[in-house]
Amino acid sequence: MLRSENSYRKLLNVGCGHCYHPDWTNIDLVACGPDVRRHDLRRGLPYEDGSFDAVYHSHVLEHLAPEDAVSMLGQCHRVLRAGGVLRVVVPDLEEIARQYLEALESAVGDEDPLAVANHQWMTLELLDQMTRQRRGGRMGMVMRQAELPNRQFIRQRMGAEMDGPTVKRRSTFAMRLGGALRGVRQQLSLAAVLLLEGAEGRAAYREGRFRNSGEIHRWMYDRVSLARLLREVGFIEPMVRRADESRIPDFDSFRLDRVDGFVRKPDSLYVEAIKPSARRMSESDSIFPTSSSAA
Repeated sequence: MLRSENSYRKLLNVGCGHCYHPDWTNIDLVACGPDVRRHDLRRGLPYEDGSFDAVYHSHVLEHLAPEDAVSMLGQCHRVLRAGGVLRVVVPDLEEIARQYLEALESAVGDEDPLAVANHQWMTLELLDQMTRQRRGGRMGMVMRQAELPNRQFIRQRMGAEMDGPTVKRRSTFAMRLGGALRGVRQQLSLAAVLLLEGAEGRAAYREGRFRNSGEIHRWMYDRVSLARLLREVGFIEPMVRRADESRIPDFDSFRLDRVDGFVRKPDSLYVEAIKPSARRMSESDSIFPTSSSAA
């Protein structure tokens, strides 16, 4: 039996970062505000089975090794109610590859400075987040430059990321105290490593901490590989969506994938799938209506 469009209430945003809504349950490794619960996602989701009508995560899955991605999606499946919707947003490997090849062909001969700049950017977009050794990487360094010959092209690719977080970070005293204590602990650890292993050991320690901080991309997905993975975990009917389109009622109003009519991360692939009931469901058996929430 279908629920009415207004009867859903339990919505989970996993790995929300700075992009969250107070009507959702928001959880991440680092709490960016009082509406976000701090939790190490590698330990699973701290909720009962069948707790949520919808689960959403944006640009989280690519930060996990493939085996950990399976575990994460399994956790999403577990906490969803039968008929619930999982919405996954990841960088679109297919589109990035297409854009890279187009930029490559345009840059042959190095005669057009704009084409060369676009090719350099697409190379960064393809590789930087898998190889970077510091926060923001080379992509961040480029986006911070005052003079960019291809600023419009980069903005079309990166969207709101060119301007930083779309949600202002609000902190509590406990959050600030926790951050200060973690900073002291990190400095003590660095001093101990320097004493025992020298400067080279300290550099390796810093790089290791960064690579395990959650910023590095460990895998990438296209519409075929992501749909296959969702089916393997137990979801049915994976479907590619637009940024403004979802089975989750009024999704666009939460400003998670779009802000003021602009797509937050234009380089993204949006896929939704359904958790089946004990009997294998058809799409019409979802707890949400079949109509999208396109703006």
